[in-house]
Amino acid sequence: MASNDTNDDSGFQVRLDQWLWAARFFKTRSLSKQAIDTGKVDVGGQRAKPSRVVRVGDAMRVQRSGEVFEIEVLALSDTRGPATAAQSLYAETEASRQAREAARELARAERDGFRAPETKPDKRARRLIRALGDIDAS
Repeated sequence: MASNDTNDDSGFQVRLDQWLWAARFFKTRSLSKQAIDTGKVDVGGQRAKPSRVVRVGDAMRVQRSGEVFEIEVLALSDTRGPATAAQSLYAETEASRQAREAARELARAERDGFRAPETKPDKRARRLIRALGDIDAS
């Protein structure tokens, strides 16, 4: 298969796992294949195989490290290039972008409420912690 970038259907075909790698959703093709096999990638609302041919206009849902991307394929490529070139291969829906931002803000807010203790608990604090743990045992 020749290395190519195209928007038309002139016989150029790209496998799904290869396209996801070229679009920089996953660092390696084996990681993209694993994500497809475990059901983290849907094409047109249905599970796909790694060897599925990607077409311009396909709608995809990609789950990666807790984030969900809903995208539309704009161009085909089987080579991994710079990030700017990879971003030109797809367009993310506005709803997807807003949902990811909201989830990121929620995670940030949850982390902000937690304050780790500056020192290890002393003997009295350890006894209190142990006593709290024993409440369920009684």
